[in-house]
Amino acid sequence: MTTRPGRPVGELLRDQRRRRGMTQLDLSIEAGVSARHLSFVETGRSRPSPDLILRLAEQLDTPLAERNTMLLAGGYAPAYPSHDLDGPELAPLRAAVRQILDGHRPYPAALVDQHWQLVEANPAVALFTAGAAQHLLAPPVNVLRLSLHPDGMARRILNLAEWRAHLLNRLRRQAVTTNDPTLSALHEELHGYPCGDDVPTSDDVSAVVVPLRYRHGDQELSFVSTTTLFGTPLDVTVAGLAVEAFFPANPVTTAALHALDAGSAEVG
Repeated sequence: MTTRPGRPVGELLRDQRRRRGMTQLDLSIEAGVSARHLSFVETGRSRPSPDLILRLAEQLDTPLAERNTMLLAGGYAPAYPSHDLDGPELAPLRAAVRQILDGHRPYPAALVDQHWQLVEANPAVALFTAGAAQHLLAPPVNVLRLSLHPDGMARRILNLAEWRAHLLNRLRRQAVTTNDPTLSALHEELHGYPCGDDVPTSDDVSAVVVPLRYRHGDQELSFVSTTTLFGTPLDVTVAGLAVEAFFPANPVTTAALHALDAGSAEVG
């Protein structure tokens, strides 16, 4: 649970609404409830039903863990389970993720949890972890810390200031949305890392997306990234998972990754 326990459900709903920048009227229209009743719920003058709590939380795009917190605050049982990722209940999901990661080879891809800790990765991710300090690679590996720490990937990222700003903005939004103190603390930590000076580039992809420009030996590799989430999750653990995948942004990077994959296959 990411919200401090003991607070009334109305306060939790009000905080979520304000974090979303919505007025009571906005939320009441979206949820199909009168603004007066919503006001009574937020002030504690009216006790919401579990269905209303979940309806409001759905419109606020509240994370599942915090929806459970709201239900408990309202005197109801949690609605969403949280299974262990290694448990039998999530075995089909792990199999699907492994298929995605293997299918993305020779390009890097990794599964991360809600706190950006590495859960699983394909062999191509070794390109990013090579040369990183051991303390950054000791489980649980936090991929954002690995990316921006001076002893991690940061010293090889040629557009560090640009990439750092992209990651920090994304983390900040996630911390605000989820009200997760772990993410807030991580943002504060990473914000204190050096930002570096970007090396000029002529890469055309920079005009449409923020690339990751990475030095590998005497080569400059360029990547674009995507994030894949699981649709309509009903489990707290699943809701926090994401597949971070990197694609080559130019022919040089494509050739380099295929060469690295071929070399690792020969060694294996």
